[in-house]
Amino acid sequence: MSALPSVNEMQKALTRRDASYDGIFFLAVRTTGVFCRPSCPARKPRPRNIEFFGRGRDALLAGYRPCKRCRPLDTHGRPPGWVERLLSAIEKRPDQKLTDADVRAMSIDPTRARRYFTEHYGMTFQAYHRARRLGRAFAMIRQGADLTDVALDHGYQSPSGFRDAFAKTFGGPPGRTRDGTCIYSTILESGVGPLLVAATDEALCLLEFCDRRALESQVEALRRRFDCSIVPGTNRHIDLLRKELDQYFQGKCRRFTVPLAYPGTPFQRLVWDALRKIPCGRTISYEELARSIGKPHAQRAVGRANGENRIAILIPCHRVVNKDGQLGGYGGGLWRKKFLLELEGADAARGRLDFSTAGEATRN
Repeated sequence: MSALPSVNEMQKALTRRDASYDGIFFLAVRTTGVFCRPSCPARKPRPRNIEFFGRGRDALLAGYRPCKRCRPLDTHGRPPGWVERLLSAIEKRPDQKLTDADVRAMSIDPTRARRYFTEHYGMTFQAYHRARRLGRAFAMIRQGADLTDVALDHGYQSPSGFRDAFAKTFGGPPGRTRDGTCIYSTILESGVGPLLVAATDEALCLLEFCDRRALESQVEALRRRFDCSIVPGTNRHIDLLRKELDQYFQGKCRRFTVPLAYPGTPFQRLVWDALRKIPCGRTISYEELARSIGKPHAQRAVGRANGENRIAILIPCHRVVNKDGQLGGYGGGLWRKKFLLELEGADAARGRLDFSTAGEATRN
């Protein structure tokens, strides 16, 4: 996936109803429960009521339904009549399962439906329907509904069947959404595009760019490290991060207070701890970073540990540059690294850090 536009750019695209952004991002409206394409002719909602998504599937899983006016999932014009009948059947009975037999009863070949939805919507018909049902079900769970009632009300014959489907999609059983044994995850908008964030009840454990190629492996590593399911939601740490990131991207915050949890190998922790000592507005080289942890010949290993950092910005691996002052690599893309350094007032060609004083730096 290519990098998503900035929030400001997406807002401007909405104002212009710019069709060139259709398929680049989707907007979902919290007050109506609908998601649209940027060119939708409907009246535009207030910015505070909007969520942005990079994929229609993510909007479905968040509990939103496709807009009937702009048809955000239709990439090739208005769908055939038989597809419209399927979509209509889902919206009439979103909480009930449509089997292959039900589809055949509508004089539609299930294989044909599967192929069409895969080609045009990026998921099979059953996956589309499942995402629609689970999104609605999860929204009810977060509001405190009884798990058994939710399962039966959404077409599952038993709570165990619902838990299996839920775990397959969200990575863990639905009961963990309430008992504090899960990792909550959501998407925050920022000056460098959407950010996937996740936090336990104790600390923030993930802050990553949504379009990063290694995102899926990062999430899987997170699940293994914490031995815990990851479910949509928020908590006090994510809420605090949202406020501090807003201040950061306005150039008003140079110190984050959100507690962090970043388990890893002893070497990774050594590197990540050292990264946190780099003050905002300063840069160091990979060579200097390796020396600072007592591993002067481990520059490549230091670079790998940088790339495996799961908490961008707050564990500031973007402040590490090449020895000659050039930007070097960055998992989030060099344009983001340049943006963050300029935002912090750093000059990658100078402003190097004397690591003997790094321990006294403001905690980031």
